[in-house]
Amino acid sequence: MTAGTPIGEATRRHWLPVALGAVLVAYLVVPFVAFLAHTGAADIGSRLTTPDARAAIRTSLATATAATVLATVFGVPLAYTLARATFPGKRLVNGLVVLPLVVPPLVGGTMLLTVVGRFTPLGAWAAAAGIPLTNSPIGVVLAQTFVAAPFLVVAARSGFDGVDPRFEDAARSLGRGPLATFWTVSIPLARPAILAGIVLTFARALGEFGATMMVATTPRTVPIRIWVAFRSDGIDAVVPLAVALLVITLFVVGAVHRLGEQAAAVPPE
Repeated sequence: MTAGTPIGEATRRHWLPVALGAVLVAYLVVPFVAFLAHTGAADIGSRLTTPDARAAIRTSLATATAATVLATVFGVPLAYTLARATFPGKRLVNGLVVLPLVVPPLVGGTMLLTVVGRFTPLGAWAAAAGIPLTNSPIGVVLAQTFVAAPFLVVAARSGFDGVDPRFEDAARSLGRGPLATFWTVSIPLARPAILAGIVLTFARALGEFGATMMVATTPRTVPIRIWVAFRSDGIDAVVPLAVALLVITLFVVGAVHRLGEQAAAVPPE
């Protein structure tokens, strides 16, 4: 649709893609509407104030935040390297980075257990040192980071790919070193994509279930608590925690997007 073209006219011109897109939108929206309509049958307030529910929410918020921070600290430099550097095995690294996106979470959790499980050298050493890597908050963070970090790397790399290298060259010609150029030019210009990656990473970590269940069923995150509640009490027991998870995700997405809009208004130095 070109600028100034009325929506109705654009719909008539492109009725087939509009119709196909509408089917997908309906398919994605209807379950949300049906679920929210069902919330009237559940006692949300009292169920969210139980100790188990509060503990699950605290655990999910803390571990998802930690996983997002880890993914950002290590993923943004990796994304920049993949966008700018040329080195042997680069295609292999690209493939390995996105591999957790295509591997089922349960399989991903099993793979992690072969590295950090209690009977592996690393897992046994960590447990002996009093830092268990499974059935602990650390285990939850490890599982969440494994499945969620690729979202950050893929989004950030897309952002760095869109940065004109001439801006970085200009900064270096003015005397800024590679690290200063990275912080003051590359990251600010790629900021929208990085923030999008952070949002996706946090949301994915917050909702992670399969890998987390394999690596650390305790402490229970919200998704694991939802699974336990569903098995014991049915859908009505699931609704309060599911609503809480949805509200938290929407709040974080809105806050980060707002932050991104404010940051975009500030030009890089």
